[in-house]
Amino acid sequence: MTDIKATNIIRETFPVGPLQCNCTILGNKTTGKAIVVDPGGNIDQIMATLQKHKLKVIQILHTHAHLDHFLASGKLKELTGAPLALHKDDQSLWNQLEIQCGMFGIPYEPVPEPDHWLEHEEDIDCCDGKALHTPGHSPGSMSFYFEKHNILIAGDTLFKGSIGRTDLWGGDPRVIAASIKDQLYTLDESAIVVTGHGPDTSIGWEMRNNPFVNGLS
Repeated sequence: MTDIKATNIIRETFPVGPLQCNCTILGNKTTGKAIVVDPGGNIDQIMATLQKHKLKVIQILHTHAHLDHFLASGKLKELTGAPLALHKDDQSLWNQLEIQCGMFGIPYEPVPEPDHWLEHEEDIDCCDGKALHTPGHSPGSMSFYFEKHNILIAGDTLFKGSIGRTDLWGGDPRVIAASIKDQLYTLDESAIVVTGHGPDTSIGWEMRNNPFVNGLS
């Protein structure tokens, strides 16, 4: 758990599902409203965390539509009534979620169509966030920046000392490098980067140490 001091925001990030995708809950302690990003499994843990902090989910956000980032999305929507959101460019991947699960031997968890298509620089209705279109890992990959709270949820675009795979459906190494350099590396260097898998990092650390980004052009 990360309780963001000097603000009214609470963040919980924990690995879920068979591929240990990082699910993030970001909530406003004053309003009780929250978003859930990438609910890739472990619905009981997600619900218990929301209940512990007395948070109501107002939106379920997806950084992209690879199978490990959605496995609890349908159940979470059923339990909370919150709408599902995704970038339009990942619609084809969303439509093939059952096929993706079959390819990896992971049981498919039914999920409805997204309720809302995210757009670049769209405001997020909780925690003063903004959606950023950062393609490359997938065509519709999104990152979510909460400037006031110094947090970037980067999904599988940027990892600590690495980047997301580009050999999966719709991946492109040059595009992901451009997304990181032109969009993420222009953010505050002290911003905490919540990655799609593995530990947190920071924008400044990646700018100085990430060997993969500088090697792509």
